Amino acid sequence: MRNVKKKSIKISPPLVIAGSFLFLIFMGTLCLKLPFATTIPISWTDALFVATSATTVTGLSVFDPGTTLTVFGEVVLMFLIQCGGIGLMTFAVALLIFLGKRIGLQNRIYLQESFNQNSVGGIVKLVKLILTFVLTVQAVAVFIMTMHWLPKFGFPEALYLSVFHVISAFNNAGFALFPDNLIGFSGDPIVNIILSLLFILGGLGFTVVIDIYQKNSFSKWSLHTKMMIVGTIIINTVAALTFFLLEYGNPGSLGNMPLYEKIMTSYFQGVTPRTAGFNTVDFGKLEDPTILFTMLLMFIGAGSASTASGIKLTTFMVVILATIAFLRQRGEPDVFGRSIRIDTVIRSLAITTISLLLVIGFIFMLTVTEKIPFLPLAFEVVSAFGTVGLSMGITGQISDLGEVLLSMVMFVGRIGPLTLFFLLMKPKKVNYRFPYDQVFTG
Repeated sequence: MRNVKKKSIKISPPLVIAGSFLFLIFMGTLCLKLPFATTIPISWTDALFVATSATTVTGLSVFDPGTTLTVFGEVVLMFLIQCGGIGLMTFAVALLIFLGKRIGLQNRIYLQESFNQNSVGGIVKLVKLILTFVLTVQAVAVFIMTMHWLPKFGFPEALYLSVFHVISAFNNAGFALFPDNLIGFSGDPIVNIILSLLFILGGLGFTVVIDIYQKNSFSKWSLHTKMMIVGTIIINTVAALTFFLLEYGNPGSLGNMPLYEKIMTSYFQGVTPRTAGFNTVDFGKLEDPTILFTMLLMFIGAGSASTASGIKLTTFMVVILATIAFLRQRGEPDVFGRSIRIDTVIRSLAITTISLLLVIGFIFMLTVTEKIPFLPLAFEVVSAFGTVGLSMGITGQISDLGEVLLSMVMFVGRIGPLTLFFLLMKPKKVNYRFPYDQVFTG
């Protein structure tokens, strides 16, 4: 008798991550096409687009979710947002933990890739901490928002609206059940503060939050945590001030608001573009410099292993620090008394370059398929890539082919450009190098 050796099929972590998002998008599309999911019939393309937008926690929509979706459809949307933000693998492992099952090495490797960790050690404990943090923060926010909206909507509706918008905010999705998104709440301090704190926390990255929780001293934080906290404070402050100065006299945005509302709106719209897609002003009426600055913020994005996308804030900071190091003729960039490895610099440059090429490529394709002015179209593509969800009001005007292209942009933006290229290419390690030669640059 011959011994038959069965070879186990090893699936790479990037493929599992991409596959989990595709599975959620497929199931979400089917659910949204059910007759009792919408108040009016929607096309398969529209269902695919919104399911992709929810799963990738983008927030772009070709219809008004509050009037087009039934309660069932809105619950499907919430489920897609929660799973897409935290990750399907996280929920799967949480279920195994709840059932008392052992978490195998392969699943730990998948989690390691999902949360961008250096090793599988302590990964299950990290998942438990993350889930505890997520549920606690969301429960507290739901309670505050319900109490705030209780006099206006009554308890059942206030609770439901709070749950939906808290999930949407924490996961940086930007979906809202109000026809004008959150424009009607531009002067509401509770809505502005609670929702902005939620998407800032979600955009910092789970590993950053856990690091801060476990080490109560700035000096003990990891370099990544220090860069995220300091970078977030700086970029949010600059963004809010820039929005305030550029839009101060614009009657389409801040011009007709009292001073306190101008400050609150500037803060909210300053921190929104890197993470969530909520808006308290009409982006179709903003000044061109504000639109361009917002596109930069959306392209940068938030933190690694967070519910947001973009090239990530630390990637942007590493590129800037590497440029400064080159100008100072230093071999490696450094910050907070620590040096950054050259391979991290190269990875950051690769992410930035690939992302720029992808964004430019999709903008070009959409300028071919759509008869829409260039700036709103470019804004839409960058918003989709950063999975932000802000729009200048053209989403409903995009053709079916354009919706498919934007769905691809959202998918790539959520899984990450490097993950996509690792799926398409099979990098090989080589044990040799070619001789150096001179190349003139700059």
